[in-house]
Amino acid sequence: MATGRRWLLLGIGCLPFGALAQDMARARQTIATLAAPQMHGRGYVRGGDRRAAAYLRQRFQQLGLQPLAPDYTQSFPLDVNTFPGKLQLELRFGMLRFPMLGRSRQLQPGKEFIAAPESGSGKIGGPFSAAPVIRLDTLVFTDAAAQQRLLKRPWYGGGVAIRSADVPRLATLPLPLQQHLDSAALRFTLVPKLTASLAPTQAGQVRLDILESVWQKYAAKQDDLAAQVAVRVDAELKHDYQTQNLIGILPGTTQPDSFLVVTAHYDHLGTMGRRAYFPGANDNASGTAMLLELATYYARPENRPAYSVVFIAFGGEEAGLVGSRYFVQHPLVPLPRIRFLLNLDLLGTGEEGITVVNGRVLPDAFQRLQQLNEAEHFVPSVAARGKAANSDHYYFTESGVPAFFLYTRGGPTAYHNVHDQAAALPLTAFSGVFRLIIRFLASF
Repeated sequence: MATGRRWLLLGIGCLPFGALAQDMARARQTIATLAAPQMHGRGYVRGGDRRAAAYLRQRFQQLGLQPLAPDYTQSFPLDVNTFPGKLQLELRFGMLRFPMLGRSRQLQPGKEFIAAPESGSGKIGGPFSAAPVIRLDTLVFTDAAAQQRLLKRPWYGGGVAIRSADVPRLATLPLPLQQHLDSAALRFTLVPKLTASLAPTQAGQVRLDILESVWQKYAAKQDDLAAQVAVRVDAELKHDYQTQNLIGILPGTTQPDSFLVVTAHYDHLGTMGRRAYFPGANDNASGTAMLLELATYYARPENRPAYSVVFIAFGGEEAGLVGSRYFVQHPLVPLPRIRFLLNLDLLGTGEEGITVVNGRVLPDAFQRLQQLNEAEHFVPSVAARGKAANSDHYYFTESGVPAFFLYTRGGPTAYHNVHDQAAALPLTAFSGVFRLIIRFLASF
């Protein structure tokens, strides 16, 4: 605890909170702090979400935001599958009949393979043994004879490798064959790129996603239909894990009972095994940094608007918008009194401008935003999308709250992988988005 507090204070102790507008050095420091290894990917292993919450709680307090819940904290439970222990995958090749005499390749978690979000625990193979993994023949989806051959094939403690494009088709197979595939100890999904996510449940099977290029590079060296693997996955399904939203408010000058709301989720995917963590710099340390820059601006008395401004840092977004759903079900401000909500996510790039989810749902508000940008050229373009359940605005929209979700386009594309790092973010449109938001919120 004492060590955590020391680095936490080092991250924020010298930041110039009195700046009139956004401070890019400060924003970069916020992103770097949230994406640092000490935050453990802001997920649900080793208390990463709680470390991030403690950091944001201190920032809120230093800015002078008033808490809308004790210590700014609205706690809520979630179920989440995690991978706190070992995550190992070794491919064996060279001598299939005598794998202990062949060569092997230890793959890198996070870079060459990841655990599927719903994967269960398991140990398959060992130091001097390996389990067979067959590549699923696509004929099985159209040929009854191929289905029967697969149904009669024992797994011998191994499993099956399936192309990601074929996974949706598994539900079309006869039920006995689906059950046979699920009875394998291991299932590989061969994917063009690694994209991690979270799940609230755990399968009774070890499931891994492996880059198809890696599989082809190593497993294709086999002189048989089966690869040989040794696998270890330690998975833990956490029930009713207590995490939190953080909520602060700046009272309005003349109409404090009406609200403008700024939101961003601070959580991310956490760690996977003992070596791989997901920094989540763009998703969503960048949006959280923007929320804090806006809070810094509005905290100055001369910038305080007529309406109260509420700042919500949501937890549980990556676990299925759990934190924002909980807030809407247990609101700390009356939802009908919210004049407008802006949700900030993926704001670390911007070469091509920004996209506005709900822009087509709220055409008058979108036109106002677009006209402000055309007048002062804050960002290269402002594009509209329709309704989408892809971030924390969604449950507010479903409850009748007018809301936009803003994200940037262009630039680095790392998403839900180990490469979404603070140093890689150009923050091309960050300053422009900040100024556009200030102008837009001033129009209410």
